[in-house]
Amino acid sequence: MKSLQIIGGAKIDGSIRLGGNKNAALPMLIASVLTKEEIILHNMPRIVDVMNMLKIAEALGVSVRWEEDTVILKGDGVSSSELPPDLCRKVRSSLMFAGPLTVRTGHAILRQPGGDSIGRRRIDGHLYGLQKLGIRCSIPTPEHYDFAIEDALAGTEIFLDEASVTATEHILLTAVLAKGNTTILNAACEPHVTQLARLLNAMGARISGMESNILSIEGVPSLHGAEMEVDADHIEAASFLSLCGSAGGQIELTGAFLPHTYWMTRRVFERFSLPFQLMPGRITMKVTSPPKVINDVGNAIPVIADGTWPQFPSDMMSCMVIVATQAQGTSLFFEKLFESRLYFVDKLIAMGANAVICDPHRVVISGPAKLHGIEMSSPDIRAGMAMVLAASCAEGTSLVRDAEMIYRGYGNLIQKLSALGVTVRECET
Repeated sequence: MKSLQIIGGAKIDGSIRLGGNKNAALPMLIASVLTKEEIILHNMPRIVDVMNMLKIAEALGVSVRWEEDTVILKGDGVSSSELPPDLCRKVRSSLMFAGPLTVRTGHAILRQPGGDSIGRRRIDGHLYGLQKLGIRCSIPTPEHYDFAIEDALAGTEIFLDEASVTATEHILLTAVLAKGNTTILNAACEPHVTQLARLLNAMGARISGMESNILSIEGVPSLHGAEMEVDADHIEAASFLSLCGSAGGQIELTGAFLPHTYWMTRRVFERFSLPFQLMPGRITMKVTSPPKVINDVGNAIPVIADGTWPQFPSDMMSCMVIVATQAQGTSLFFEKLFESRLYFVDKLIAMGANAVICDPHRVVISGPAKLHGIEMSSPDIRAGMAMVLAASCAEGTSLVRDAEMIYRGYGNLIQKLSALGVTVRECET
């Protein structure tokens, strides 16, 4: 097992380039099974989840070639209908192969997808959407999913009872080749959903309504190759801004990003007196004094809550909690989407954080707290990164176990942390 040993106390000072958006990259890779022509994706992050998805694609018959940070996929050899069981268990996005692979081969067999342990993660929207389009879904055992086309795919109207990102992406990947028109109501409209839709349109699909919660898809008979750059990962950006905000210093982030995807993030940082500057291809933050909580009107404790886009993303909550531990004042974090997202806070309490876990969804943080180094394990990608941030702020040495969990979402992590002045090394434990 790989671990990260971190000596805390250093101020942040440096510049890093953001990797491609993980949540955009994964479904974009799946699009390769929808055509026999080449899909060329630039700024592809070299993270564990991407590598596992590429292994699945190769097992199905997609050829994969890397050229620096560009991956070139060609699905002319797709013939297998069964995903490798061990890889399904390693990455939740493996489920999204079901619809496209069934469209391509008439059949798909998957095992129960893995992913982060952050609470119940429904797949009902996926199955409902595929069934509405004409794909039969059977689950003979809790671990075994079987998909097949009963007749030709036909466009339809689909209402999602929750605005699930992956369910929306899955339906998009499938409906583009269904005969007729499909409308997805209460669709997720996160930036990564929009980027997937743009890739599919570049491949010949006809999707409209992007950046809204009503997506319209006019089915086409076939798709062709395309080339696109994956946008910079706004979750990674918020994570490193949180590092600077909690440890102090200055940071510059560069990459291909869209400024509007950071507006809500900036608003939350402003609640801790931590403004950052957005410029074309560049984000900067300079922290010369400890952060301070800005109370709501009437001196009320502010609530940092997540929600569906364009609200504050759940994936940003864990690292923002670390900022709160170093800020003067009290704040309440309300995790609305996942019941286990905040369980890692007990590790922060062991480090010296002033935190009260009210229930699985809410935690009160009062700061600033003097943290000290401990040994801890990464329960999920974002909590693992939050532990890295906490260790960087703490006095002494910390050991963050199960670093592979963090590597699922953060590429070149040790190099980036080192470039910012964090004393970190990887070790075997």
